[in-house]
Order: sequence, then C-alpha cells, then structure tokens
Amino acid sequence: MNENHQPAKAAGTRVIKVDPESEGQRLDVFLAANISGHSRSHLKRLIEENRVLVDGVSVRASRKIRAGESITVIEPEPRPAEPLAEDIPLNVIHEDRDLIVIDKRAGLVVHPAPGNPDGTLVNALLNHCTDLSGVGGVLRPGIVHRLDRGTSGVLVVSKNDRSHRHLSTQFQKHRVDKCYLAFAARRPGARALADHDRFDTLYGRHPVHRKRFSSRVESGKRAVTEISVLGRFNAEDWQAVKLEIKLVTGRTHQIRVHLSDAGHPLLGDKLYGGRVTRMLPRHVLPDRPALHARSIAFVHPASGERVSFEAPVPLDLTRLEEALRSASR
Repeated sequence: MNENHQPAKAAGTRVIKVDPESEGQRLDVFLAANISGHSRSHLKRLIEENRVLVDGVSVRASRKIRAGESITVIEPEPRPAEPLAEDIPLNVIHEDRDLIVIDKRAGLVVHPAPGNPDGTLVNALLNHCTDLSGVGGVLRPGIVHRLDRGTSGVLVVSKNDRSHRHLSTQFQKHRVDKCYLAFAARRPGARALADHDRFDTLYGRHPVHRKRFSSRVESGKRAVTEISVLGRFNAEDWQAVKLEIKLVTGRTHQIRVHLSDAGHPLLGDKLYGGRVTRMLPRHVLPDRPALHARSIAFVHPASGERVSFEAPVPLDLTRLEEALRSASR
C-alpha cells in the first residue's frame, strides 16, 4: 500500500493508492488493514455513507479492488457527544494525547444511564478534555473498563479510536494488570480465607435477584479472581480481613460476588453483604463497598511501553483500617 502524501483535499480526507500485492482484496478488508485507529465496522459505515470512493465512484464494501486504483476516504467531522460537558472536579493521575488516567472517587458514576443521566465521569471528561479526536466518529471519551459507583481508584480512558481499540484488545485478552484493595467480613460458619486464594468459577446473572450476579450458576462466562490476605482483624463476635485482589477477568461486580459467595462480603456492601457486614460496630462500617482500585498496568497504545499507575488509598478506607485495628485489640 502506498499512501499519497499530497495535501488532503478536505479536512479528514485521505487518498490511498492500491499496490499490486493488494489486488483482489475486498475493499473493507483492505481499508481495515491499511488505516490504523478505526474498527472495521466504522470503515464499513463510511463505505455505506458513500464516504469511500474508488477512482471517484462510491462502491460496495465487498467490491474487489485493483492495482493502481485510488481510494479516497472522507472522514466526517466528529459529532458532538450526547452527554453534556459538566464542570465536575477530577483527580487526574496522568494525561497525554491518547489517554487519561483518573483517580475516581467513590460515589461517582462512570457513564450516563437511566437514573444517572448526568453528573457522571463522562460528563466531567467532556468538560476537562480539550483534545478529544473522537471515538467511533463521536466526540466522546472511550470507556474501556468501569468501576462500580461505590468503588474508588484508578481508571484509564481513551481519547481516540486508535487508543480505544488498542486498550480494548488488551482488556479482552487479559493483558491488563489490575490490583485492588478491599476489606471484607467473615460470615458465621464460612471457612477462613487462605493467605493466598483463587476463585475460578462460572459467572452470570443471579437466578432470582436480577440486580445481582452470581458465581453459583449452571452456565455462564468464566470469572477468575486471585486474593492475598494482607491483614486479619479478630474481635469477640466478628472477624474481618484486609485483602489485595488481582482480577484475571473483569466481570460486573466480580470481586463483590466472589467474596460474598465465599462467605466474606465486602464491608459496606449492601447489595451482597446484607446483615453480615452490620455485625461490626457502626462506626467501623463505611457507607460504600470497601473496595479501591489501587493500580493498573498496560501497554501504552502510542509508545508501546508497559506503563503503570497507582491511586493512593482514600481517607475513608484508611480510617476504616484504623478502626478495625483498634476494635480488634
């Protein structure tokens, strides 16, 4: 493939010359192989919108290309995102032209949804980021993973299609290292967690409670969680643990479910903890699940280097640990 480096005819327009080796390929396959930063579905949509011309003529995605033909790709201006930009304070750990890493506070919803149409991380990013180049043809930040509303900690967001595709692939192939800090209570009769433990289960919707997930399902996706006990707190009528947790897979509520199903729900987790976490003194309990995304490591989509970022332990969990230590003496 030889790309014509003459000045573009219009903003977002590029011209590609078909080389002999590419003759006979489908148009959409050829474009996907030779234009980085765009998914095949996005390129196919451009073809359907007559924004891809072969020697000046619009054709189908299945059209077989010939050597010497000129393919013109006309990118539309990114459409404004539907969520509105809002001036919401953000704790930025790192930012460059390809991505931004945020230390998300507990209570902040990541993405607009029914019940949370605004006041989200996406609304904040639309206000903060002045260099979004568009993801999927829309001016929006690319959410490649999420944290539950009550979970604090490090979260990476892409700024463009190339970064979004690169990071999404790493998450899909489990090449992203995510480490969490958590505090959990032990249900009466539950086995004590080993110093190092691993949950490898099927995972899916709870058969009865549709807002919950479960690892006790007959069919579903695989979920793998690895834990290490960093500290144990024992009182006369309750026990708790401080945990380091590494996610091998990233299912919704995965940490909360695996720990709860093992008899050790997160402190403060009203959905999966119920009455168990209320066994502890009221002043000890946090008002959200005691879970913090402490660090993340991945290959940077632009530099190709492996990078890592860490979010400091928030004050409420620091105070929680102090209260557990004091109450267990």
